[in-house]
Parts: sequence; structure tokens; C-alpha cells
Amino acid sequence: MIKYAPLAMLLVIIFSCNNKEHHEEANSDLVGTWKLVSATVIQDQDTSITDFTKGQEMIKIINKTHFAFLRHDLNHGKDSTAIYAAGGGSYSVKGNIYTENLAYFNNREWEGNSFDLEYKIVGDTLFTTAVEKIEKLGVNHLNIEKFVRVK
Repeated sequence: MIKYAPLAMLLVIIFSCNNKEHHEEANSDLVGTWKLVSATVIQDQDTSITDFTKGQEMIKIINKTHFAFLRHDLNHGKDSTAIYAAGGGSYSVKGNIYTENLAYFNNREWEGNSFDLEYKIVGDTLFTTAVEKIEKLGVNHLNIEKFVRVK
């Protein structure tokens, strides 16, 4: 029996470190599809508010390990409001900080950056606040977003 003790200890360590159930529970409140309602960007003294219920839509899809977002105009790209953006990557959660590791984005210069978002969920509404900073691009602003859960 003693000759199996090291194996038993190893299995206990492996299973306790790779506890998927704990990971799923920690992120279960974020998992789902979220529709962006509004975004406020504050840079220096300038504030820009975008109402995502008019003229465009954006969704963020979060599974147990990754996120993706898709944004487009509602005029099918046929006028000056044309826009299409998509991106995604892995994420992690620690407390109320949701960290996105952006691996894919149609604006390729943003790839490889990570962003810490403070988040709060109230009912079916997700609120995020993050400083988006990429020195080499001169990006440094506060981004505040409001999402509703898609059912």
C-alpha cells in the first residue's frame, strides 16, 4: 500500500490544481451572450458616449475560457455609418476583475494586449470599467460599458 502513496499524492495534487468545477463556478456569472447597450469613453477632458441601440449592434460572447465580440452597423455597410469589428481571446477572473487577453482583432495593432476590466452584474445587466492603454499606439482612455444578457 505504501508504494502507491506517491501516486495517490500526485493524483490529489493534479485534481486539486485542475478543478474545472471551481473555474466554472467562478466564471459562471459572466458566461453567456451579452449585448452592448452603451459605451462611454473618457480621454483627457473629452467624453464620448455611444448609444449602441441606434444604428449599430455589438455582442460579446463569453464561454468558460474565451470571449469574442462582434460589432456591425445596421445599414449593412451601405453608407457612412459602415463599421465591422471583431475580436477575441482568452480571459481570466480574479475577484471582480475580468482580464481579457486580446489575441484576435481586426485592428491588428491591438492584438497581444491585455485589459483589466472591473465588472459588476446586477440582474441581467453587466457593467464594466477599464483603462485601455497601449503606449505604442497612443491609446490611453477610460472605457465604461453597459451590457444586457441575451436570452
